[in-house]
Amino acid sequence: MKALKQLAGQTAIYGLPSIVGRLLNYLLVPLHTSVFLPEKFGVITEMYAYVAFLVVILTYGMETAYFRFQSKEENKEKSVFSTVLISLFISTSVFWAVSTYFSGSISSAINYPDNSEYVVWFAFIVGMDAIASVPLARLRIEGKAIRFAAVNFANILVNIGLNYFWVGYCIPEFEAGNSNFLIDTFYSPEIGVGYVFLANLVASATKFALLSPIMIRFKFHFDWKLLKRMLVYGSPLLISSIAIIVNESADKILLKWMLVGDLGVIESTRQVGIYGACYKLSIIISLFIQAFRYAAEPFFFNQEKEKGAKDSYARIMKYFVIVCSFIFLSVMLYIDILKYFLADESYWAGLHIVPILLFANIFLGIFYNLSVWYKLTSLTKYGAYIASFGALITIVLNLVLIPIIGFVGSAWATLICYFSMVVISYILGQKHYPINYPLKSVFGYLIFAFLCYLSLDYLAINDALLKYAIHTTVLLLFILVIYALEKPKKAIIS
Repeated sequence: MKALKQLAGQTAIYGLPSIVGRLLNYLLVPLHTSVFLPEKFGVITEMYAYVAFLVVILTYGMETAYFRFQSKEENKEKSVFSTVLISLFISTSVFWAVSTYFSGSISSAINYPDNSEYVVWFAFIVGMDAIASVPLARLRIEGKAIRFAAVNFANILVNIGLNYFWVGYCIPEFEAGNSNFLIDTFYSPEIGVGYVFLANLVASATKFALLSPIMIRFKFHFDWKLLKRMLVYGSPLLISSIAIIVNESADKILLKWMLVGDLGVIESTRQVGIYGACYKLSIIISLFIQAFRYAAEPFFFNQEKEKGAKDSYARIMKYFVIVCSFIFLSVMLYIDILKYFLADESYWAGLHIVPILLFANIFLGIFYNLSVWYKLTSLTKYGAYIASFGALITIVLNLVLIPIIGFVGSAWATLICYFSMVVISYILGQKHYPINYPLKSVFGYLIFAFLCYLSLDYLAINDALLKYAIHTTVLLLFILVIYALEKPKKAIIS
């Protein structure tokens, strides 16, 4: 329980900037969906799907490798930091040069021939974010939570502020025929949705600048032998991460490319926009998972040598699922309120996929919990195998289901993929690093939450006041049942 409390504290400290930040970014959803029609929001969704791939490729597993190698006594932390940072600077500089030179060809290939600037902007966004991941990781290792939070909040506030200035103020004012110094000086109607990307670029540059003192103060030392060892450790994680990004983002790309032939560019992009906007409603579980991952990765490595470490991992899994079950039920019981975050009703056509995506994200979080076995045993190649198998499922199911049921097929493909990864990881983990996970509790709470939602959805209560009174009562009963089941078992794993 001491270890569990420690992880909870670290999740709060390092996850709070992430949770608050993404919640603030979440406020951009009603802004974007009120200003941009689904076909324009689809451009945002698609471009950030490409970004997800690029960030993973440009970091090539070095963040996790940094955590692993700095914790080994035979390695000097400063040498590890310097080696990783120099490696990322070199690879990112090459990426910047190539992306800028071929920006026109790349933009044409993704059906945005008139917007080659998108390619250049995103090249610098993902490049700066990739390099920044190392000094941010160092702040986490050194326990400098306040500075870590300050840097992330600065990045977030700049991004949100510029979004509300350009998208929330300039675009509506210009379209209303109004003009003033700010609009005339800082706004160009030709950029349009590109202002979302420009805001991100300025925010990433701000974060990079704030972290630059950490990067320029290190003692120059490049250890080629150490880097090779880190690359061997990190390369399977790169493959694994790419495969996971395929699972998370390929659906948004495939959705457009598979529908464009029948529906055309605008309508296919519109479908991507609806799907991407509804995906945002599952973000609450994603927020918790991201906060958990920030704290859990260094925690798992540090906890490895402690007595009863496996018991701690098992308890963590159970309480993780309890929180996710509560989040799922909360979202679905109040979905009729949360849907107003998607400001335009044209986005509501995809609300029926939200429970599917919520469960998909829960299984992704469970997979991250299970990944402790191959990271601690240095069998990271298995993580790559599992995630690659999941990516294959994602691609195949999207290819099969999208022509039949559109973006609903993408949602189901995501859920089936993550569930399959959980099953395979659990089976292999029990062979190589057995942990006595409380499976009855894990699946029991998930099923309990789903049945609560399903029963209330079946009732279809029309009176709003009565409906939310009953929903709130059920949610409170859910909490009481879990409390009653867990309180007598504080010292054991059910």
